[in-house]
Amino acid sequence: MKILNINSSSNKTSSTSSMFAEKLVKQLVSENEGSSVVTRHTTYSDLPFIDEVILGALFPQGERTEDQNKALAISNELVQEVQEADVLVIGAPIYNFSVPASLKAYFDLIARAGLTFKYGDKGPVGLLENKKAYIVISSGGTEVGSEIDFAGKYIEHFLGFIGITDVEFVKLDQLMFSSEAKLESANKQIATLA
Repeated sequence: MKILNINSSSNKTSSTSSMFAEKLVKQLVSENEGSSVVTRHTTYSDLPFIDEVILGALFPQGERTEDQNKALAISNELVQEVQEADVLVIGAPIYNFSVPASLKAYFDLIARAGLTFKYGDKGPVGLLENKKAYIVISSGGTEVGSEIDFAGKYIEHFLGFIGITDVEFVKLDQLMFSSEAKLESANKQIATLA
């Protein structure tokens, strides 16, 4: 099993989403002999935001220029990582009701027509099928799945857009109110996965 661990927290030392994502990865590795893990930290990978050069490279008018090819290098690397993975473990804190900017940048860079999705007669079709995704999502006050959660719903929709429809959430939400119960629940859930 090839596992891609995507961490998007800005907190390097005590992130709840990162810590529980790592627990989940260890559980998956222990239950699946011969597993390999690739870790991608979106906040500390210097991921670019889509700019005019990248946009031109994504939708070239004719053959791509050398600058456009260079601009797509990181996108190509990220796409290859997700294509090769059997399982994605995404650690995603909720920042101001949505995903961290680095995770949005990551998603923008892997949304590639012809590679991760295509346009069909009835609209877009995801190309990354037969993959499982675990979303370890944390928040201080936002309830996952509520009308003010623009993170969990977005992540699930985006993954479906690229073909990943087997998605399971490990919820560590509203930790400012009931952290002990949430932490215990997440630990129990992780122990039963794999």
